[in-house]
Amino acid sequence: MSVKAFKLVSAVEREMLMGDKNYINIECIECCGKNLYIGTNDCFIYHFLLDEKISTAGKITFTATKQLHKYLGLKKPVGELKAASALTRLLVLCDNTITLVNMMNLEPVPTGARIKGAVTFTLNENPVSGDPFCVEVCIISVKRRTIQMFMVFEDRVQIVKEVFTPEQPCAVAVDGYYLCLALTTQYIILNYNNGVSQDLFPYCSDEKRPIVKRIGRQEFLLAGPGGLGMFATVDGISQRAPVHWSENVIGAALCFPYVVALDDEFITVHSMLDQQQKQTLPFKEGHILQDFEGKVIVATNKGVYILVPLPLEKQIQDLLASHRVEEALVLAKGARRNIPKEKFQVMYKRILQQAGFIQFAQLQFLEAKELFR
Repeated sequence: MSVKAFKLVSAVEREMLMGDKNYINIECIECCGKNLYIGTNDCFIYHFLLDEKISTAGKITFTATKQLHKYLGLKKPVGELKAASALTRLLVLCDNTITLVNMMNLEPVPTGARIKGAVTFTLNENPVSGDPFCVEVCIISVKRRTIQMFMVFEDRVQIVKEVFTPEQPCAVAVDGYYLCLALTTQYIILNYNNGVSQDLFPYCSDEKRPIVKRIGRQEFLLAGPGGLGMFATVDGISQRAPVHWSENVIGAALCFPYVVALDDEFITVHSMLDQQQKQTLPFKEGHILQDFEGKVIVATNKGVYILVPLPLEKQIQDLLASHRVEEALVLAKGARRNIPKEKFQVMYKRILQQAGFIQFAQLQFLEAKELFR
């Protein structure tokens, strides 16, 4: 049975981006606060300001206002965009080169600092350097079986480490010194500081697109065999049961307590608390699904949409209204980390009381007694 956990809201319509130019496609997105950046296949970066409005009826809408767009001067698509807000820099991957540009005017830094030879890259969200004016960047290098770590400052870059991998890496996520890597035939955890590696499980990257995503301190989410979304810690163990995805998932995101996945026809929402599928949203031609500071964004080649979570209290009340007491209580307990302690205690007592009355009405007196107690 479904729960209404998210609503899909349009953020950038195709006309704002491409007008009547049908050949323009969205290749990548980045969102930092209200700043939304879009990279296209014709080598442009677009900068929009996203404004969120809530009507008196509680309906959420987004207005995107275009700030500017910039041509990067190449005949190649923009591969990836990552914002480093502390440096007011946007890292732009195009034609195997990462360029640093100013977040506001999209102009390259005057020193011309760049990282060459990158297939793909990611930022270390749990950095080890302790320098607030630097971001740690991990790239999969064009050199065979090589990962490189860089420190990126406002106007310069510095290589820190080069690590060799047993097979060709095709996707990477970073947490501290730990790299979670999708290789050609398996996933591994690799500590780039001491070189110690840990095999996770086999996976064939020729058959499916691997997914490697950091979801919290020392924990990753991976697309496993048999359509499973698998959780793994840096110690190579799983502290949560897997979620059942479809076989052809192309993207995943986390919006606690939910894992959201995208395939070629649907967006599916699974609970991390009981692993059950809670919601399915039809969504055709999606090819990007990412979360940015708690905001989940999906995109087709032509438009950008935001998955807006419904308040957890509303979701709990909907479950109770459907007499799904167990699920409501699991979600209520899981909501503890999202709600201030005093507010949570008041809310949780009220939910236990409501759940008790529901069980009582169904003549489940022992269960009702426990809840009332």
